[in-house]
Amino acid sequence: MRIRCFLLSLLFVSLTFLVSHGRQPNILLMIGDDCTYKDLPLYGGENARTPNIDQLASESLVFNKAFLSMAMCNPCRTELYTGLYPVRGGSAWNHSAARDGLKSIVHYLSDLGYRVGISGKVHVGPDKVFPFENVNGLKRGSKSESEGIDTHALADFMNRDPSQPFCLVLGFTSPHAPWTVEPPAHLAPEKIQLPPNIADNERTRADFSLYLAEVEELDRGVGLGLRALEASGQADDTLVLFTSEQGSMFPGNKWTNWNSGVHTSMVVRWPRVVDPGKRTDALVQYADVVPTFVDAAGGAVEALNLDGSSFLSVIEGITEEHRSFVYCMHNNIPEGPPYPIRAVTDGSYLYIRNLRPELLYIEKHLMGGHPYHDFWPSWLTESGPWNNPDRAMNQKSVDLVHRFMRRPSEELYYLPEDPYSMNNLAEDPGYQSMQVGLSSELDAWMSSQGDPGALIDNENDWRAARAGNHFKPLTKR
Repeated sequence: MRIRCFLLSLLFVSLTFLVSHGRQPNILLMIGDDCTYKDLPLYGGENARTPNIDQLASESLVFNKAFLSMAMCNPCRTELYTGLYPVRGGSAWNHSAARDGLKSIVHYLSDLGYRVGISGKVHVGPDKVFPFENVNGLKRGSKSESEGIDTHALADFMNRDPSQPFCLVLGFTSPHAPWTVEPPAHLAPEKIQLPPNIADNERTRADFSLYLAEVEELDRGVGLGLRALEASGQADDTLVLFTSEQGSMFPGNKWTNWNSGVHTSMVVRWPRVVDPGKRTDALVQYADVVPTFVDAAGGAVEALNLDGSSFLSVIEGITEEHRSFVYCMHNNIPEGPPYPIRAVTDGSYLYIRNLRPELLYIEKHLMGGHPYHDFWPSWLTESGPWNNPDRAMNQKSVDLVHRFMRRPSEELYYLPEDPYSMNNLAEDPGYQSMQVGLSSELDAWMSSQGDPGALIDNENDWRAARAGNHFKPLTKR
């Protein structure tokens, strides 16, 4: 009898939701690749022009404080699709696999009657945890990604069965390196503005110009994805979420827990539900997306035992608040030698704990491991007078190299005034109370996840995770 009453109550909640919102919404999730949120005009970017993203934002709710747990492609996408943090989900390193037996967005929405497909970049595994239907439309490998997008194929998937809602993920590869798009005149190296966490020299400007051209390529892809949705005739019944993923492949962004690495863009358009053109300071992160989609589809989120929670009430304009904290981590294997990091933010203050501060931070992609990251050597060779006795030392380059490779045990930043995490307040006695509180919150999160900290940033655990043989969390949830 109790089970029957529980099921009837769930049915009542679902029916009430659908009566108030109409049919289950289709879902279009569009993901950029290595795009620092601050490089989008939507968040103050001064260089790239993104008319499609800007237009989408004008029709959407814009999240000012959206984060992800790990600034790496595979872990953050696993978090996004499972609603679980990295340690519990298993992808606590780049190029690793989710824990065997987990469910993902595919299972949760399929159980609610959805067709769930993906087009473009996937970069999660194993397939049994992420059994997406492969959808034609986005093709990797073309010099200009947007030239390889088949909007008809995307619309065909959307329209295949009008009686059944769809969830389609568009995984763009722009602006991930290598950067192959020719920059337009307004992005010429001498014209662009560089952010304060990047050294200013000729080589860096040339590469940053190429990266910005790829940001505009991402915008063209978003425009084509929205065009396919319009062509399907289902735009009015579709919840659209766009996010730019983690920060770019420049030192201090991707592969870090600094704000420009783990802070992401997020906009949500849902006709007749979202009040367009508004922004919110509600604190959210990638683990919250799956429960939000399930909630929007009329499912029971609480029964899923996820780390994330639904922010549907924020989308609906019922509340301006969601989380009190978001949590971040970094294991450096296999991108370089061990350098474990953990972090927490309340949206205003970001506390970072470097678990092995005695080590040098080394990241192979940035430091010469790939030919398209050849700007890093210029930060070293142009930061002193030894290659040109007549030139003064470039102290900013020296400081940025030191900042990147030598880090203190604790860092604290006030994000409203310091979005690039440049001014460490950890030694300022005026902020000790805030630091102690955030440190305690970080300890509690690590304990709840069974996170052993520095111990798991090693090659053996990474290789075991790739093979599906994950370590067991220290505690049970």
